[in-house]
Amino acid sequence: MMSNNDDASGPLRPVRSFVRREGRITRAQEQALAELWPIYGIASDVELIDLTQLFGRKAPAIMELGFGNGETLVQLAAAEPNCNFLGVEVYRPGVGRLLRRVRELGLLNVRVFCDDAVDVLTNRIATESLTKLLIFFPDPWPKKRHQKRRLIQPGFARLASERLIVGGTLHVATDWEDYAMHILGVLSHVVGLRNMGGENGFIQRPSYRPVTKFECRGQALGHRVWDLLFERVG
Repeated sequence: MMSNNDDASGPLRPVRSFVRREGRITRAQEQALAELWPIYGIASDVELIDLTQLFGRKAPAIMELGFGNGETLVQLAAAEPNCNFLGVEVYRPGVGRLLRRVRELGLLNVRVFCDDAVDVLTNRIATESLTKLLIFFPDPWPKKRHQKRRLIQPGFARLASERLIVGGTLHVATDWEDYAMHILGVLSHVVGLRNMGGENGFIQRPSYRPVTKFECRGQALGHRVWDLLFERVG
């Protein structure tokens, strides 16, 4: 899904938090990519994005990183037509499925990147331009030797904070307790971010976050879900 940085002080390093396993792409997904990408897709060679020009209007901008099959993103976009939604996903089958759903629902407020999320945030999204940044169930990389691949590291957290407007929010959800504690520690040390959780630092799942099939499967296995919400205050 994304690349990251585990250096608390240095620039972002190209440590990828995903492995390119395209999986099977269906004929319908290929067709959606061919027909709908020119309408909703954002080309890789486009540099800094003018969001007002991209959507043809000025509206709050909400970005989901690593949207998977896109179901959460389309539900959010359908529920909030007065907001502009940006989705980032590296896997083409997921992008194809999202594009199909966007067409089926007649959504006009969605645009899509099929790129690495850190590259997108670094090079193509202006500072102080996003109202919300959503990261739901990023790859936990549970094995200790792989944890440097985890997306949410100090360098990434600072980058994410810089892309939010003052008053904007970063919302992360995971069903891995170890990763939840790691994320809490990382975000709590970013100057300018304020934890909006309770005494333990976490929030109850807000009503706007849909419960995904992936999440339901995890809950059936006894996995608890941790939601973290941080606000940019300066």
